[in-house]
Amino acid sequence: MSNQSSAAAVGAQAQAVQVYVWELPVRVTHWLIVLSVTILVITGLYISHPFVAVAGSATNHFVTGWVRVIHWYTAIVFDLALLARIAWMFVGNEYARWDQFVPVCRERLRNLLETLKFYLFLRRWPPEVVGVDALTGVTYVLLFLLEALIATTGLALYGVSAAYDSVMRPFALLVPYFGGLETVRWIHHVCMWLILAFIPYHVCTRIMVSTVERNHLIDSMFTGRKLVRRELVQAADGR
Repeated sequence: MSNQSSAAAVGAQAQAVQVYVWELPVRVTHWLIVLSVTILVITGLYISHPFVAVAGSATNHFVTGWVRVIHWYTAIVFDLALLARIAWMFVGNEYARWDQFVPVCRERLRNLLETLKFYLFLRRWPPEVVGVDALTGVTYVLLFLLEALIATTGLALYGVSAAYDSVMRPFALLVPYFGGLETVRWIHHVCMWLILAFIPYHVCTRIMVSTVERNHLIDSMFTGRKLVRRELVQAADGR
């Protein structure tokens, strides 16, 4: 960034105000999903290809069994956090609402196009928004669908191995709808890698926008507050 651009960015930051964008449920569910995905990936890879060898009878150490238990209880946290985040799209503030993720109005469609131009290096600055930009919102919708699919296939896999009198056993009925048990496992595995592929994209784009706009975007997932130009906030309030 040139000295002139840096000065302009600093000047814009001086005219900015703090806006409470991400409410506590949004931040809590975000970090619960991050933590649970980390644990689920590690334990899931172990279940698929055990990489810890323990001498002696399995009845004495039960390593794989404990890994499965951790995987299952972490999956419960993941599922509940995902459901809570989706529910908050309908009861949260204006920055958490579903229409921030599904571009149903002309303004959001225009923002999606302009944001895409920024990531394709066709424009120098990203279009400013108070909450989440439209392109990121659409990406989150795809991520939520992917997470819902991995949760559903995970429940189906657990249902197959559950006891016949378990409340989880009925989830085994989902298996035929996916084309069989091996297909369910394959979908579950592919979804994991797709989510892993999303992580570097998500981190890099958030750092890029935070660096260019100097809006404390990264910090806002801890504090809930972003730095936004006063004129942008006034324009949003006047809609």
